[in-house]
Amino acid sequence: MRAVLIVLAAALIGGCSVGDDAVTQGGTFEFVSPGGKTDITYDPPAERGRPGPISGPDLMDPSRTIGVDDFAGKVVVLNVWGQWCGPCRSEITELQKVYDATKADGVAFLGIDVRDPEPQASRDFVKDRRISYPSIYDPAMRTMIAFGGRYPSSVIPATMVLDRQHRVAAVFLREVIAQDLQPVVQRLAREGTESAEGQP
Repeated sequence: MRAVLIVLAAALIGGCSVGDDAVTQGGTFEFVSPGGKTDITYDPPAERGRPGPISGPDLMDPSRTIGVDDFAGKVVVLNVWGQWCGPCRSEITELQKVYDATKADGVAFLGIDVRDPEPQASRDFVKDRRISYPSIYDPAMRTMIAFGGRYPSSVIPATMVLDRQHRVAAVFLREVIAQDLQPVVQRLAREGTESAEGQP
């Protein structure tokens, strides 16, 4: 099995700690997936860190910029995909299912379309599958700088779930299906609500 390394720089992720899977040195967080680990959660919430700014041109309307900051107070599911990618083609309808089931609970989805040199092919792909959540068009993978600038380009698809404060709460470095993703998203949606209800 291939080990996967994602480096999340200090400005992007700070203060995370997940035992042997994370190293924090001088404010720099490095996430390491030993032995090919593909599903990672970050708890407790207070120890989660934030990625850097994630935004770019809207795939369907390049004159418009979209990003994580557009979804203040919401759980955000980020999915890195490409229409050329077989597993991405399989999982995108699963992602839509989870989006449909959770959007009323304060959950947003944002795709990041990478390594697709021709945007029309991606637009047709999205339309054909009736995907209703937006995607950033990022053929050069520039948005991945938000994850330390060393995001391994071979790790596609990948799904990252941000809590309501937009801290990284879970990462899937593989194709996901609805039954894997939905419980995680629902737990985070409740977590945010429970936290708010607990405040005076």
